[in-house]
Amino acid sequence: MAYTDHGGDRRTNRNLHSSNRHCRIVILLLTFHSIINLVCASIHDYQNETFIRRANSFFFHGGSEGLYASKPISFNNSLSSQDNLPTGKSFIRFESINFRRTKESAQMASAMQQKTGLVEAIIIRVKDRNNIGGVSLNSDAICCTPELAKEGSCKLGEVIIRENTDEPNGPKRLQTFFEGQNEETHMVMQTVDINSTGMYYLYFMFCDPQLKDTVISGRTVWRNPNGYLPGKMTPLMTFYGLMSLAYLFLGLIWFLWFVQYWKDVIQLHYHITAVIGLGMCEMALWYFEYANFNSTGSRPMIITVWAVTFTAVKKTVSRLLLLVVSMGYGVVRPTLGGLTTKVLLLGVVYFVASEALELVEHLGNINDFSGKARLFLVLPVALLDACFILWIFSSLSKTLEKLQIRKSTGKLELYRKFTNSLAVTVLLSVIWIGYELYFNASDPLGELWRRAWAIPAFWTLLSYALLILICILWVPSRNPTRYSYSEETGDDFDDEAVTAVGSGVKVSGEMATMLERKDRKASLTSLVDHHHVFGVIEDLEEDKRE
Repeated sequence: MAYTDHGGDRRTNRNLHSSNRHCRIVILLLTFHSIINLVCASIHDYQNETFIRRANSFFFHGGSEGLYASKPISFNNSLSSQDNLPTGKSFIRFESINFRRTKESAQMASAMQQKTGLVEAIIIRVKDRNNIGGVSLNSDAICCTPELAKEGSCKLGEVIIRENTDEPNGPKRLQTFFEGQNEETHMVMQTVDINSTGMYYLYFMFCDPQLKDTVISGRTVWRNPNGYLPGKMTPLMTFYGLMSLAYLFLGLIWFLWFVQYWKDVIQLHYHITAVIGLGMCEMALWYFEYANFNSTGSRPMIITVWAVTFTAVKKTVSRLLLLVVSMGYGVVRPTLGGLTTKVLLLGVVYFVASEALELVEHLGNINDFSGKARLFLVLPVALLDACFILWIFSSLSKTLEKLQIRKSTGKLELYRKFTNSLAVTVLLSVIWIGYELYFNASDPLGELWRRAWAIPAFWTLLSYALLILICILWVPSRNPTRYSYSEETGDDFDDEAVTAVGSGVKVSGEMATMLERKDRKASLTSLVDHHHVFGVIEDLEEDKRE
């Protein structure tokens, strides 16, 4: 204690600086792992995973999920067939957790000593993060140091946890020891009940440097009161179920109109029907995938791959539909002509990029992909979306120009409504992207996990609303000429012919001049023939006189 009193002012300043640095270390540690978690799987598998050094500790991130508090248990609650536990129970269960240290580390231990190495499992809510480490003791250490142990603040060799008797749902510590010179130890299978709602993080940690290069294997099972679906994904299951019904309702109405006016449908109507069908299948597959995930705790690859593929196909076909409609396909031109190859090529590239990104996000396990790897897959999709937007509005500008030149009032009004609606959609998308960036930047630790489901749900709703708009504007009717291509109106001409109104006037003037010349030539020929005929008659009359 004499050392503590000596130079107390200097140590106080140093401890304040160390405390701030410790806070940054804990927050950085939580933030780093919340970013690289691409999948919130309820069954977290570990296969010979290594520990990472932070400050004076070594840790492995075992998972993080939003968990709801357990429901009150009543006698009427049924038991889960898989866990033999009440259905309203929320917990984290440790199964087959093994720790293996190196042979050199085991030989350094005493064979006569019973406990020769400690590994701790720490379960912590994000809001309790300041209770881990020496922040409350003005220290930047995460593990207990000899100085802090002498003061009685913690036990040497253990992670520092500030316990609060008034908060029974604070950080929890589970300890597992190596014995003698054994290279491997097994964690006792146990279940930790969750009685408070929050974002929970699980860390496996040790403080002994001699345990460096220790690896962990096994798995942990995380469960919410209503199933294994992670908390931030639970609302999405209900949402996808409702969207499946919404697409079914839209498809039924569209089918009735389609059948009623099937003689007057155009090629564009078949494309709209395909998008509705793809959306219906996509939402249904995601609902069943989430329902299976909720009941089993794992995501079967076959169902997930099908759902991801339908999502990628639907996104691609939807963008191609917007593009061909903007080009005036079926309205001002019967075919896309030479643009068909370019449109199909863009669609194929977008499908491949979107499929790769969706597979990584929904099939990857924790720590499989880093933030840079995900960014590498996000950028191509973002660039291709930008290409679609630029091409769509460029094509809309040309289509509107064509319709203005032809004075097609009905079609022009139709495309003006479509252009305005599309502009509003792009504006909403930009606003929502800004909100999404703000949401992720302001909540790096996932504390707002109960709102996270709204971000993907918005894009689904926006796509559905745009599809309804297209169905309304291009609904089948008895008068398809109001929006369909017609040869009698002279719809089919090249883009070069509408680059400027003046060029059209010039062409018309040249054609009028040519017609005038033809008229003059015809009149001159008829005049010559007229004089020729009368000359012959006069000659015949003179012969008769003679």
